[in-house]
Amino acid sequence: MEAIEAILTRRSTRQFKDDMPSKDLIEKIIEAGRYAPSGHNSQTTHFIVIRDKLVLGDMAELVKAEFAKMDVDDDTYASLKASITASKSGNYIFHYGAPVFIVVANKKNYGNAMADSACALENMMIAANAYDLGSCWINQLHWLDDNQAINSFMLEHGLEKDETITGGLILGYPASGLPNRQMVERKGNPVTWD
Repeated sequence: MEAIEAILTRRSTRQFKDDMPSKDLIEKIIEAGRYAPSGHNSQTTHFIVIRDKLVLGDMAELVKAEFAKMDVDDDTYASLKASITASKSGNYIFHYGAPVFIVVANKKNYGNAMADSACALENMMIAANAYDLGSCWINQLHWLDDNQAINSFMLEHGLEKDETITGGLILGYPASGLPNRQMVERKGNPVTWD
């Protein structure tokens, strides 16, 4: 698949088969993230790969419990509000049952932490599409980055004390077989020419 085709046909996947992609294939996806640009070529983005079903299950239960403790008000943005509301109802699995969760972290107080991580996540999503895997950017751990329970859990699973969680990526084989690659018309993201 050509690069532009992989970019234009990438869609988020939220239903996965239980089948685990090979370690070699996961490494190829991560390598695409590792080759993303970074401010001053700092290369401080950290990829924490979680493939253990028990760890994923524990993480999902913890995230659900921590969101359920939160309140929603008029200033709560829509996607966070949806996570909190679903958690309170008790049927919330934020990683959609994907067999692989790649937590992305970077250095605390590093001005380019989010930008560097975003570039890495996008590279991995495009690579996943090119390799016929489904993926979806997951923000819930980032939203809970200051949460003591989440922080303690992630420190046990590879997060360093001087790091902040900047995002996450779920990865696996789409339930439908191949990723949805239907082109979707862009109605937003305006362009201004001078």
